Amino acid sequence: MNFFITGGSRGIGRSIVLKLVREGHNCAFTYNSNEDAARETIAMAHDIEKKSEVECYQMDVRQSSDVDRVADDAIERFGTISGLVNNAAIVRNNAAALMSDDEWDDVIAANLSGVFYSIRSFLMHFIGNRFGRIINISSLAQDGASGQINYAASKAGLVGMTKALAREYGAKGITCNIVAVGFVETDMTRDHLAQKLADIWMEYCPMKRVGTPEEIASIVHYLTIQEAGFINGEIIRVSGGLTYIP
Repeated sequence: MNFFITGGSRGIGRSIVLKLVREGHNCAFTYNSNEDAARETIAMAHDIEKKSEVECYQMDVRQSSDVDRVADDAIERFGTISGLVNNAAIVRNNAAALMSDDEWDDVIAANLSGVFYSIRSFLMHFIGNRFGRIINISSLAQDGASGQINYAASKAGLVGMTKALAREYGAKGITCNIVAVGFVETDMTRDHLAQKLADIWMEYCPMKRVGTPEEIASIVHYLTIQEAGFINGEIIRVSGGLTYIP
């Protein structure tokens, strides 16, 4: 099968691309600005399977016209897209009282509106095929996170979006689910989350460790297979047993 992953050049997104390639699939994925990282992901995918078809596209998920253009290009290139993984996200952390309009707008545009644009751009294709797997990557922050009111709101919004899509299109062979991620060591968590949060995680997480991108990728892959076809509108937490951020 062929899959489309947003934000596939690094971190969790890269691991999802590599996992799907390892399982015999082809992937199109997007990046925002780091073309070198995107090319590195392609090289790593070809190291796993030289015959795999993997392509990257520069795309700003905040721009609906950009999303539509790239989706059309991917469908033309691959012929059929069977699944969409919405992984691209940004953070702009600040206390709510001090948060600027730009900090709020940028996060909502990328993490919520961008997911909607991406889903909308493939829906008619999925409907025509009477098959589609939509997987939205969320976070435990969807239940609230201090200093991240914009990020928490965007991820909470994915819950309503996912459940609405599951109800609206399940009868057409399209499933939509959320993978809610706990603390996973990536560039984003290293660069944007304070050491205090990492310490709190290690104290309260029942497994006393952080997650890996590969563990998230394995759950995403499972949701794409035929045996997962009756899972729809669900939130699957991958967080070592911690259900909310203290």
